[in-house]
Amino acid sequence: MTENTIHARRGLMLVMSSPSGAGKTTLTRRLLAEEGGNMVMSVSATTREPRPGEVDGKDYFFVSHDRFREMMEHNELLEHAVVFENRYGTPRGPVQDALNQGKDVVFDIDWQGTQQLEQNASQDLVRIFILPPSIDALERRLHTRAQDSDETVRKRMAQAGSEISHWNEYDYVLVNDDLDETFAELKTILQAERKRRRRQTGIAEFARKLIDDAESRA
Repeated sequence: MTENTIHARRGLMLVMSSPSGAGKTTLTRRLLAEEGGNMVMSVSATTREPRPGEVDGKDYFFVSHDRFREMMEHNELLEHAVVFENRYGTPRGPVQDALNQGKDVVFDIDWQGTQQLEQNASQDLVRIFILPPSIDALERRLHTRAQDSDETVRKRMAQAGSEISHWNEYDYVLVNDDLDETFAELKTILQAERKRRRRQTGIAEFARKLIDDAESRA
C-alpha cells in the first residue's frame, strides 16, 4: 500500500454563505488561490443567455429551458432556483466527479440552495456562515468597496437581517472582524473536515493491515 493510497480521501462540498459585504467572496477567492488543484468552484447551469466574455462550461453551463426541465425531472441537479425569470442549478455529475477525485467543491449559493444541498448530499456537505462584526461595519464595507450605488447598498442592507436569520442552519459560524484571522479559522475547519473518517477512503484498508500485522505477531 502506497502513502497516496493511505491518505486517499473523498472531497467535500463547501458552502459559505453571508449577507453581502461580510467577506464571503474575498475569503472564497483566497481559499481557491491557496488550494490550487485541490479545490474547484462549482459551475452552475443556467437558462439565461451568455454575457460577453462568458465561456460555456467555465462560467456557467448554458442550457435551454427544455433541457433544464429535463435535468430537474431526471434528478440531475443538486439544487435549483428561479432568479429574475431564469433558472439556475448545480449539475450533480461534475460535482460527484470532483468529489470522487478527492477535490473539494466550493459553492456560491444562498441559504435556500444550501437547504436543498442538505437534503440531497448531506454526507458531503460542510456549511459555513460568515457574519460581520456589526451592522455598521457591514454597511461601511459595502460603501468602501464602491461596487454598488447608494440605492443598491440600501437594498442589500434591507436584506441583511433576513439573510443573517439563517445562521443557525449552518455547521460553523465565523465572525469576520479580521480577515486574516477569519481565513485561518476557515483553514482549520477545512483541515478538520478533510480528516473525518467517512472521507478518508484509504484508511480502512490501512487499518485492517495494521490489525493483521499486529495479530500475526501475537
